[in-house]
Amino acid sequence: MNINYSPNRRTYGGKIYPDPYPVEKLNRIERPTTEIQDDLVMRVDERESGFNRSRRGDYEPRLKKEYYRFVWKHPISRASAWMMRNMIPLVEGDVQPKRAPLPDDPEQMSLHIKETAYFLRSDLVGICELPPYAVYTHNYEGDQPVELNHKYAIAIVIDQNWNTNQAFTGSDWISNSMSMMSYSTSGFIAIVLAHYIRSLGFPARAHYALNYQVVLPPILLWAGLGEMSRIGDIVVNPFLGPRFKAAVVTTDLPLAPDKPIDFGMQDFCNKCKKCARECPSGAITDGAKEMHNGYEKWPIDVEKCATMRVGNQKGSGCGTCMKSCPWNKPFTPFHRSVMWTMRQFPFFRRFAIWGDDLMGYGKPKPEDKWWLDLEDVDGEFIIPSDSE
Repeated sequence: MNINYSPNRRTYGGKIYPDPYPVEKLNRIERPTTEIQDDLVMRVDERESGFNRSRRGDYEPRLKKEYYRFVWKHPISRASAWMMRNMIPLVEGDVQPKRAPLPDDPEQMSLHIKETAYFLRSDLVGICELPPYAVYTHNYEGDQPVELNHKYAIAIVIDQNWNTNQAFTGSDWISNSMSMMSYSTSGFIAIVLAHYIRSLGFPARAHYALNYQVVLPPILLWAGLGEMSRIGDIVVNPFLGPRFKAAVVTTDLPLAPDKPIDFGMQDFCNKCKKCARECPSGAITDGAKEMHNGYEKWPIDVEKCATMRVGNQKGSGCGTCMKSCPWNKPFTPFHRSVMWTMRQFPFFRRFAIWGDDLMGYGKPKPEDKWWLDLEDVDGEFIIPSDSE
C-alpha cells in the first residue's frame, strides 16, 4: 500500500517533508551534540522535580502553599490546567484487535504520522526510538513504578505564541498561561494521535504535563527537535528557540526515526550567557558544563528556579530565560536569514548576540499587551497591586 502526497510538499534529497519549517536543511548527525554516556544515565523520578519538591515542602515553607495556587491564580492558566486535568483519563485505551492495512515502509508511516500531527495543528514533530533512560521510574503522582516498553516516541511541539512573547516581561501574569496553553494543546494532539494509532491496531500512550511517563529532553534531542542549552535541561529549537512546550506519544507502530541535529547551539551558549544575565533568580550558570547523570550539561540551581516560578508574587510563573534567548524569534525572512547565518558561520554568533541586545530583543512591548492582569485571592479575582 502506498500513500499519495500532493505535489506541493517540499522535497530534499529525494524525500518529502511536510513540516512547516525547513527542517530538511538542518545538519543531521548520528548522536546529539550533548555528550550522553548511555550506559551511565540512570532513570529519574519525576517526584524529585523542583515543582514536586516545592509541593513536598523541601524548599521555603511558603512554597508548599503557593504550589497549589501558582498555576490556578490566573484565569487563563487555570482554564488550561483544568482542561489538562480532565484529559488525563484519555491518555491510553484499548487497542483495536485487528490491525488496519498499512504501508510496509516505516518511512511512509513516519511521514503519514507527521502529516496527521500537523493536520491536528502541531507546530513541529519529530520521531525517535525511545531510549530506556527516557522513562521515569515514577511519574508525577508516583503511586506505582512506571512500566513502559514502547519502541518509538513521537514528539509534538507547540509554539507558546510569539505575539504574546513580545508583550510580556518574562515573569508577569501571562507567563504560566503561555506554558499551560502549549501543554494543553500538545496534550490534546497527543491524545488524539495515540487514539488514532490504537485504532490502527498498535499500542500507543499519550504523555503530557501532569501525566508524563517519559523525560522530554532526551526524546527531543534524539528526535531532531533541538539541542541542549544553557537554560538547564531546556532544549532549544532552531526555529522557535525555547518558546515551546511538548507532548509525546509512545508506540510500537513501526516508524523510521529522525536523526539529531547540530545548529551550533553548544558554541552559541558558550558565548551568549544572556539567559544567565537576565534570570531573576540567578538559577542559570554563566560557567562551564558539568557531567551529571551521564550528561554533559550546564547545571542549573533547581531550588532557585522553582522558588521563582512557584513563589512569584508579581506574576504567575516565569519565562524570562525564554524571553531573553536570541533564538526566540518570529519566522520572518529577516530572522530566517540571521538564523541561517548563525547556524552556518560560528564567527558570526558573537555579532548576533551583540545585535540582539542592540535591537532591544528580550525587552517587553507593553503596547502589544492583550491579556488582563488578574489574580485569584481567596476565591475572588482581583487586579494585582503591581499591575500597570
